[in-house]
Formats: sequence, C-alpha cells, structure tokens
Amino acid sequence: MKKSITGLGSALITPFNEKGKVDIVALRNVVASQANFVDFFVVLGTTAETATLSENDKRKIMDYLPENAMCKPLVLGIGGNNTVAVAGEVASLSNQYKLSYSAILTVCPFYNRPSQEGLFRHFVEVASRSALPIMLYNVPARTGVNLLPETVMRIYNEVPEQIYGIKEAGGNIAQLKQLISLANGKFKVFSGDDNLAYEAAKAGADGLISVASNAFPADFYKIVHLEQDAEQLMRRYSKMVSLLFKEGSPAGIKTLLTRQGLIKNYLRLPLVPNSPEVQNEIFGELDALNGQLSLF
Repeated sequence: MKKSITGLGSALITPFNEKGKVDIVALRNVVASQANFVDFFVVLGTTAETATLSENDKRKIMDYLPENAMCKPLVLGIGGNNTVAVAGEVASLSNQYKLSYSAILTVCPFYNRPSQEGLFRHFVEVASRSALPIMLYNVPARTGVNLLPETVMRIYNEVPEQIYGIKEAGGNIAQLKQLISLANGKFKVFSGDDNLAYEAAKAGADGLISVASNAFPADFYKIVHLEQDAEQLMRRYSKMVSLLFKEGSPAGIKTLLTRQGLIKNYLRLPLVPNSPEVQNEIFGELDALNGQLSLF
C-alpha cells in the first residue's frame, strides 16, 4: 500500500448548506480541524450520509479530498446490496482513484440479509475486482446481518492479497477479540465503535474508525494510541459518545460540529437534526466535559 492505514481513522461527515448542497468550504474546515491528530480519513462512509448523495455529490467529494486532506491516507467507502453493481463500481473507482486512495471500505449487503455463504461469495467477488486493497465493514445494526469471524477468515484465505482488514462495528468486544486472534497479524482489525475505543486498543486492535473524532480528534488519538491518560479520557467521553448516537448518527456529531462553528446543522432526509431536547443534553455534556478536561 502507498500509505499504511492504522491508528485513528475519522469517518468524515458531509456538510450541507441551507440549500441542501454539499458545502465544500465547511468540509475543508472539518478536515483541517482534525488533520494534525488523526492517522487517516474514511470518505463516503455511513457517517457521510452517502446513501443520500447523488453521483455528482460523491464525485465532488472524491475529487476534492486527495488534494486537501493534508497528505493523510484516504479510505473510500463503496457499498450496496447488488453484488454485480458493487463489484462494478469498485472495479471502476478503484482504478480511477488508485493513485489517491489507499483502500476501499465495503459494507455487508443490507436489507436482503444474505447467509454467511452469500456474504463470502459477495466479498470475494468484490475484492477480486478491486485495484485497491479491501477493508470489510461489519455493522449488523444497519445491515441486518453479522459477518462472522470464521467467514472473514474464509474470505481472507480465498483472496489474501486483496484483503487489508475489517472494520468491526458490531458492538461486541468478544467478537472483536476473536477477530484479532484469528487475524494474527495477517490483516488489520479496526473497531467501528467509539464506546469500545479503549477496550479495543487494549485488546490489540489495529485502530478505530471513529465518528467522535470529527469533534474530538486529539483526545481520541490519545485513547486509540493508549497514551498515559487514555483510560481516564475514555471514561470522561462515555456519556458524550452515548448522546452522539441517541437519535442516530450523524445527527449527534453534526450537533457538536455546529456548536464548534465548523458546519451548519443540515442533514438530508430521511435524516433530521437532533431534537431540541437531545441538543440540550449534548450541549450540557459538552460544557461538563470541557470543565473536566480543563482540570486534566
């Protein structure tokens, strides 16, 4: 790979303006606020509201970031539930962007709920067509299926040169630990759950792909890299992380980034901003958190 992907990866949001258009100026500000702390960026993942973006929107973001991500490695999200279509898109875009992106993140097919055999065949087909290494993405709460560790190993053993790693976002630390053990250094294992950042790092995960890092990159870098105050920081952020996902993501992180002055609080339907009640909870916890960290 051109650039190693490990450590803290930030799952970038997509800012919109009052007309519902992608706000490139705000995106630049969001990237700049994190770039000195995160190890890599994930582009067009779940947090980016990718399901609501047009092809023109996605192309605009894909073209913009390689020149404006301050030399950080970039991982490009491509997914869907039609294997032929996903494999074709991965083949096309991985070739077009192979000089500017380092890997493809591709999620389990959603809605049609394939069996483990179906997942195995899907990922082997997609990986076989890619000009870039593949990072599998398991997020059962969104897809309705759980990519089991033994299936991950089947995929890796079938196309070992194509599989860089997996983003495991099932919220199950036991499954994450099993993956780390099975991988045994052959491929990378990333947690996709902010609330497990410290536990995952202690268990030997290769990193975290984070939502919270959009707002708190420096502290989540310390947690992921197990710096001296990592465990205390994780305890301090536990309530905030819960609030960020209380009404779904990326509503919570957009509330925070709006409060920080980096974006305007616009989402695309069917997603909507946090309710006033949850916004107030987030703001209250932010004030409390700032007070705690000032004493750190």
